[in-house]
Parts: sequence; C-alpha cells; structure tokens
Amino acid sequence: MAEKQKINMSIMDGDAFFSHETSINFSPTQFIFDFRCITPRIDARSPTATIALRHNVIMMEPYHAKQFLNVLLKVIKKYESEFGKIEKPDSIKKFEKKKKTRIKQTNENKTIKSPNYFG
Repeated sequence: MAEKQKINMSIMDGDAFFSHETSINFSPTQFIFDFRCITPRIDARSPTATIALRHNVIMMEPYHAKQFLNVLLKVIKKYESEFGKIEKPDSIKKFEKKKKTRIKQTNENKTIKSPNYFG
C-alpha cells in the first residue's frame, strides 16, 4: 500500500486594503492593475497637510485577466439580482456636475488649475 505524504502549507494573508482609485495598463504579456488609496493626513504639529498614497499592484497574464473579468461579471450580476442595480451615488453625480462647471469657468478664464484630490 502506498504511503500518504503530508504537505505543510503556509498561507500569508495580506493587509486589508480599500482602493479609492484603480488604473489598468497592459503590455503584450500582462495586465497591470494598480489599486490606490489616497488619504489626507493632518497633524496638528505640522503646518502642512500630508497626502498618504498606498499602492497594491497586481499583474496577470491576459488569459487570467479575461477569466477575472468573467468572474467579476458573474458576481456583479448575482449582487444586483439580490440587492438591486448598482448605480452612481447622488453625491458623485453632484460632484461631477460641480466639476464640469468649474472646468467651464476655467476654460472661459483661460487659467489652468492644479489637480485637487479633495474635490
């Protein structure tokens, strides 16, 4: 009778990560998912605010990226059948409308504003 082999497995869980922004790029051999969390840090002892930026980068071969898309679509469909259609929150719609107005005013004044991560 054959002996059963035991396998030791070590699983290293990563830290939980909330992503506010995501970008996806690709090369001929891989897709690069860059999940970012941008958090303002205010310290009463410092005269200036600090912006903390964390990245989690995941790289996948094109086939696996397509499989990921299929799984994500199935999960979203299941979520929407249980909880209703996922829609853009009113607060984001309001922000985008405000942003369009600000861009229009900027174009009329011919001035360029620097990016604002706080709205």
